[in-house]
Amino acid sequence: MMEITSAEFIVSNSRADMCPDTHLPEYAFIGRSNVGKSSLINMLTKQPKLAMTSATPGKTLLINHFLVNKEWYLVDLPGYGYAQRGKKMMEKIKKIIEYYVLGREQMTCLFVLVDSRLSPQKIDLEFIEWLGENGIPFAIIFTKADKQSARQTAENVRGFLDTLKGQWEELPPHFISSAEKKTGRTEILDYIDQINRSLKQTEE
Repeated sequence: MMEITSAEFIVSNSRADMCPDTHLPEYAFIGRSNVGKSSLINMLTKQPKLAMTSATPGKTLLINHFLVNKEWYLVDLPGYGYAQRGKKMMEKIKKIIEYYVLGREQMTCLFVLVDSRLSPQKIDLEFIEWLGENGIPFAIIFTKADKQSARQTAENVRGFLDTLKGQWEELPPHFISSAEKKTGRTEILDYIDQINRSLKQTEE
């Protein structure tokens, strides 16, 4: 299992072309506002204050780069779909997300966070469909699994994946997580580790 020995904040910006100029792989995290993204990032890195959790949903309006183990970047992207932001702000965020997701060569995998307590949300399904149309490699993380029974979580996850089956021949990898209980940490980090190892092999 991957051990995280260091995780440091490097830079925040609003443009993909101002992201760090390196060849290191990047694993980006995105989801609807208030899906528990900051808590998940802090849980994965074992640094409670690495990504600031905010009382106001959707405060992250920037692309935040964190260097992990000096080997790969964890990238915190702005949340999508926070209605109170107004149309102009929503357009700006959409642009930032599109810039990064479509234009960033170093992006190796995009983790889409979905609230495991909810029935499939149109905005998540549309975003995932857009990723498919653009051939973006992604995985799904179902968050907040501790907020309900394991049976309810399993049911909701199955419902979401069944909905996806309508559009997808092959389902993307998925993980179930709880920032509180550290559920899913090993599986998510192992998945990143696996990809990193195969990238190194292709470079050799």
